[in-house]
This record gives sequence, C-alpha cells and structure tokens, in this order.
Amino acid sequence: MQSASKSGRSFARARGVLVAGSLGLLLAVGGCGASGDASDSGAKAADGKAAPREGFTDEGGAAASAAPEEQADGKAAGKKAAPKPGGTHVIRTATLSVEVKSVPKAAAAARGVAEGAGGLVASENTERLDDTYETSHLVLRVPQERFQEVLRELAGSGKLLSRTSNAKDVTDQVVDVESRIATQRASVARVRELMDRAEKISDVVALEGELSSRQSDLESLLAQQASLKDRTSLATITLDLTPPDAPGDDGGKDDDPGFLDALGGGWDAFVTMLRWIAVAFGAAFPFLLTAVLAVLAWRQLRKRRAARRTAPAVAAAPAGKDGASAS
Repeated sequence: MQSASKSGRSFARARGVLVAGSLGLLLAVGGCGASGDASDSGAKAADGKAAPREGFTDEGGAAASAAPEEQADGKAAGKKAAPKPGGTHVIRTATLSVEVKSVPKAAAAARGVAEGAGGLVASENTERLDDTYETSHLVLRVPQERFQEVLRELAGSGKLLSRTSNAKDVTDQVVDVESRIATQRASVARVRELMDRAEKISDVVALEGELSSRQSDLESLLAQQASLKDRTSLATITLDLTPPDAPGDDGGKDDDPGFLDALGGGWDAFVTMLRWIAVAFGAAFPFLLTAVLAVLAWRQLRKRRAARRTAPAVAAAPAGKDGASAS
C-alpha cells in the first residue's frame, strides 16, 4: 500500500512539473510576440511611415492628408511621362523614275494602283513637251503595309530608270510627343481648377494668360502628333513618268546634216551677227552723236577765232598804203 501511494505521488508531481513548464513556455512565446509587435509599431511611428487612422487629425493632419494625393499625382505623372509605345513607328519614302510608252495610260494606272491599295494621289503635275510627248510627276500616299507591293507594281509598269527608298524610325519622337501631350493636358486641367477656385480678378486674369499659353503649346503638340501619325501611317512614293526617246530616223537626220541644214545654220549665224551689230550700234549711238556734235561745235569755234584774227590785219593794210603815199 505504501509503495502504491508513493508511485502515485511521484506521478502527480511529474505531471505538475510538465504542466508548469508548458505554461511557462507559452507565456514566453506570447511575451516575445508582443514585444516584436511593439517594436515594429514603434519603428513605424519613428519613421513616420504609418498611415494616420481615418477620422483622427493631429498637428500635421493637413500634410498627412495631402501626402496620398501628391503620391497619387506623382504616380499618375510617372505613368503618363513614360507611356509604352504601341509598336515601331517608321516614315517610309521612295522615288521612282520610269520610262513608259504612253504617259497618260501609265499615270492612270498608277492612280488606280494607289487607290486600290487604300491610298490616294497627293499631287499630280503633267507637262507636255511637244504635240506627241509629255511627262507626269505624281506623289502617291499608300498604307505602310502595302508599300512594298505598290512599289513593285509601279516599278514594273515600264523601264525602270532610277529607284531610291528611305525608312526613318521615329518611335522615340512619337513617344516623346505623346508624353508631352499628356503632361500638357494635366497642366491645363490644373490651371482650370485654379481658375474655378480663384476669387480675385487679378488672379483670374493671370490664370487666363497662363491657360492660353499652355493651350497654345498643347495645340502645337497635337499638330505634331497628327503630322507624325499621317507620315507613319501612309508612305510617300514620288513617281516620274517619261516617254521613250524619239524614233531613230529623226535621230539619223540630226546626226548627219545636209547642205540645207548647213545653209540654214549659216543664215542663222549671219542674222545673229547682224542683230548683235545692230544692238551694239544702238548702244553706242548716243555716245557717237555726242562726239559728232562736240566736233562740229569745236570746228565752229575755231572758225570764229580765225575770223577774229584776220579782221585786224585786213583793217591795218589800207592805212599803211595811205601813209606811204602821203610821204
């Protein structure tokens, strides 16, 4: 009986020690968690990163309430400042010079090719060389995806004399213009909000001037964007259509001139020489006339002086005769 009671007491003591150890371990773990939470909250409070509770204000309540808006505006501006481009933007141009048998038919075919590809004829200039031959200069605008196809069709319409093409990547410029437009629109919106809140007339006048300036800049950027969109969506092809050379018989006559051709050339040279002589005489005639008049006037003056010198000599001759007779 005594041994049974002793074993029961030792078992109860062991169980009590085990329960006490478990309770102490739980208390220790709970204390560490509480101290960690307290240290984290203290660190957040010290750094000032903890967000203020809704419905409570303090001395810096205005700054705290404004901070989320500024951060939101900063994020929005950052997103607008670096928009992701939708792809590569390229400006493509080409120049073709083609010799065709019939310029009017080739020009009509070129117009049909451009319009069939979804493009248009930007300009067309036709010049007639004589009664038989004429040339055409066309500027075609076609979609970028049909550029190479249209170029091949136009080059194959006759004898290709020259061909040049150019591709310019303007993706960075397009992205920059889009970013500036987004920023400028946000700036215009802020000025309008300030105008709605303004109460003084001087403030309203100043804000109106600022709004006008920013809207003008925005319109300029929108015009640049429209120009870039037009040049990147439609490629430009400049086409020159020329007729073939004149027939060989006429060329043979020009290369082997005969007597009549030589006579005609000589007569033209003679007429040209007479014409230049007449022009030279007409240019020198005023000077010749002035020289002749000056010579005539000089001769007239010389005659008068000679007459004046001979007059006293003639008058003195009879007086000398009378004196001789008187002696």
